[in-house]
Amino acid sequence: MRKGKINLPSNFNAPENHKTDEFYFTVLEPSITEIDYQAVMSSLKNLRKIFFANDTWPSESMTIEENTQDLIRHESEFRQKKAFAYSVFTKNKDEYIGCVYINPTLKNIFDCEVYLWVKDSRNELDQKLFQEIKKWLLGYWNLNAIAFPGRDISWRDW
Repeated sequence: MRKGKINLPSNFNAPENHKTDEFYFTVLEPSITEIDYQAVMSSLKNLRKIFFANDTWPSESMTIEENTQDLIRHESEFRQKKAFAYSVFTKNKDEYIGCVYINPTLKNIFDCEVYLWVKDSRNELDQKLFQEIKKWLLGYWNLNAIAFPGRDISWRDW
């Protein structure tokens, strides 16, 4: 996890679940290793543009065990209030479609950095998810300066 801050009150408790008209969010954790691994490995090319302009994650040789370790880390960061990663399902929780990461930032003009992705087979939901996350973070989370590197801010400018 990168150093930095998420600009939230110390007594803020991030919700473990959130439901919208289109999506269901829950803490990203290892019980979904298999479906997360399938989604990640089926979306390699697009995922390599989510966290950096030319990322090497995920590698084609990533194992399910490595994926499990990532999910354990995400859940631990959530519990420690260091970062907040959510798995994203369709609203009835019948299909896993991707993830949202609310991460600390080193850039003082922002409250946090947010990254999100949907698996390739559900790419039509990407913009809807992006809009829902913005609305949720501005509303419930009361975050006003949200950085979406690679989306609202080009990688070159970031």
